[in-house]
Amino acid sequence: MASIFSRIIASEIPCYKVAENDEFLAFLDIMPLAKGHTLVIPKRETDYLFDIDNEAYQRLWLFAKEVAVLLKQHVPCKRIGVSVIGLEVPHAHIHLVPLQAVQDMNFSKEKSAADPNELAALARLLFEGN
Repeated sequence: MASIFSRIIASEIPCYKVAENDEFLAFLDIMPLAKGHTLVIPKRETDYLFDIDNEAYQRLWLFAKEVAVLLKQHVPCKRIGVSVIGLEVPHAHIHLVPLQAVQDMNFSKEKSAADPNELAALARLLFEGN
C-alpha cells in the first residue's frame, strides 16, 4: 500500500510544494510546529531513512540544505531546525522547522491545522524563490 507521501508524489493528494527535482520533493506540513515547517522526502518510497543508498542519501541531504537555505531567506527565524523521526509515515522524511527557540522542535506539543490560504501563499513565495 502506498504511503500518503507516495500519493502526494503521484498527485493523488495535493500539497503545498516548496521545491522539487527528479528525486526529491519538499512541501509544507499542514499541521506545522511553526510557520514554514517543511517535509523533505525522496520520491522513491523507502520506509527507513538509513535504508536509502549512500549516493541518494547524500543527494537528499543536499536537497534538504537547499530548501533550508530557501526557508531561512523567506521565513523570519533564528535557525532552521532539522529532525528525522520516521514513525509517523512509513516513508523516509526530513522535517525542516524554522526556529525561534528550542521549544519550537517539540513534536509532542499539540499541533493545529495551518490556514490553507497562508500555506498556499508561502508555498508560492518559496517555490518561485527557488
